[in-house]
Amino acid sequence: MGEADPDAGPDTVRALGAFLLGEEPSLTRVEVAGRAGVPLDLAITLWHQLGFPHRADDDVAFVEADVEALRLSAELVRIGILPPESQAALVRTWGRSYARLAEWQTSLLAGLVADGGDPADPAGGLADLTGLTGLAGDVLPRVEALQSYVWRRHLASAAEHLLDDASTLTATESQLSVCFVDIVGYTTQSRSLDGAALVQWVDGFEQGTTALVVDHGGQVIKTIGDEVLFTVADPAAAVAVALELTSRGADEDDPFPAVRAGIAHGAVVRRLGDVFGSTVNAASRLTSAARPGSVLVDAGVHEALGDEDDDGSLFRLRRARRISAKGFRNLEAWRARAPREDD
Repeated sequence: MGEADPDAGPDTVRALGAFLLGEEPSLTRVEVAGRAGVPLDLAITLWHQLGFPHRADDDVAFVEADVEALRLSAELVRIGILPPESQAALVRTWGRSYARLAEWQTSLLAGLVADGGDPADPAGGLADLTGLTGLAGDVLPRVEALQSYVWRRHLASAAEHLLDDASTLTATESQLSVCFVDIVGYTTQSRSLDGAALVQWVDGFEQGTTALVVDHGGQVIKTIGDEVLFTVADPAAAVAVALELTSRGADEDDPFPAVRAGIAHGAVVRRLGDVFGSTVNAASRLTSAARPGSVLVDAGVHEALGDEDDDGSLFRLRRARRISAKGFRNLEAWRARAPREDD
């Protein structure tokens, strides 16, 4: 078994980059901007907003695909799809989303190649360019096609939600129920699990929560480690999801973790797939104040639900103590409970 070539790593990275981009880099950013007919300062701005690293004017780091991408971006700016006031935020969102996806996909491919080689051979594993590019050539076209399908499916779903309520076409705010679901004892539990077990545990939490939210017509906005934020138009659906999740968390035979939840209903600002406003802040404060295994709701949810949901089954809403929280003066709260069997 010979010594590993010290240049094998950088050579592999360069060769793999050329494989993924379709060609060896041959252009500088000045040349890319000139060929795309875009001012250099705009090209640099878009590049940075996408999350790509800084390049000097004389760095040969770009390919023909960069020219076309810059031209398309400039056209979207010109026709108003990327207006100046929202251009930076939208492009940053694209960059962050694809960066996370690419990191996961690259780690997955590298792991598969490493598993298929001799881990004791320093020249094998990730240095096996043939194995990595061969696997990428088989897998990436399928992943790319699947990504396009998922994107279009989400476009259709978003359009359906938007057109269901014509008032949201021009409104800056929507009436939504916002819910945070938080794992109880996450820090303690994470210390007792190894990396693989922790990932599996959190994945189970996210998967179970997402499935239930979607089944109730809601949308998961984001996951933040031990917490999931989702929205749904119907307050009853939000309470039903939260109660089901806390019930699962209380079941010792269910691997789903113990959770707590807070729900607020009211005006919400939606922007680039995220939500903002006092309703979101109220839901977050309620979650922090909720006891393990409990669901706290605000006055908006209480007013919308009254004593009965749309199906005629009762949610028991018991007034809790007012919550003192930054930005709120005596935030009203009710503890939501599942209906008794005799109800």
